[in-house]
Formats: sequence, structure tokens, C-alpha cells
Amino acid sequence: MTGSKPKELAIPFAAHESKEATEVLRAWIVDNGLHVSLQRGFDDAAVWGVLLTDIARHVSRIYETEGVGTAAEALAKIKFTLDAEWDDGTDVGTTSAIQ
Repeated sequence: MTGSKPKELAIPFAAHESKEATEVLRAWIVDNGLHVSLQRGFDDAAVWGVLLTDIARHVSRIYETEGVGTAAEALAKIKFTLDAEWDDGTDVGTTSAIQ
């Protein structure tokens, strides 16, 4: 796949319409590994807890919309695995600044 264009998601419509919109997170699966671009974005780290929880809820609804299971089942699996990874991560990765 040399030279192929990465499969980017669309920017949400509301971001185009808003006078104040900031991207805080991009997540990519590259060669079966997670790569992210992010910025701190918030003064209070607790806001990330809300953001990540909201993302999990959106993901669970996608599973239901696509007929893979119920949103409740998907959310329970996400939370179970999040708790397990939190307690004993399989790969905690590294973080470095990109200029």
C-alpha cells in the first residue's frame, strides 16, 4: 500500500459552522498499533474523563446502529476493558512532542 492516502474521517459539520472549534485528539491504527496526535486542550485534566466517557457512549451507539449488539452491551464491554487496561495495561506506550 505504498503511496496510498490515509483514511481520514470527516470533520464534524458543527466544527465548520462554529466560530470556536478546536481539535484535541486524533487516533490512528497504524500497522496494528495506536498512534495519536493530541493537545492538552483543557486546564482541568478531569475534563478528559468526561470527553473519553462521551466518546465511549458514541462508540457504543455505533455498535447498536450497525446491528452488532446493543449500546448497553457495547458500553459494558468498553468499560470492562478500560478498567482492566487501567489496572494492568498491555502496552502503556510512549508520549513525545512533535514539532
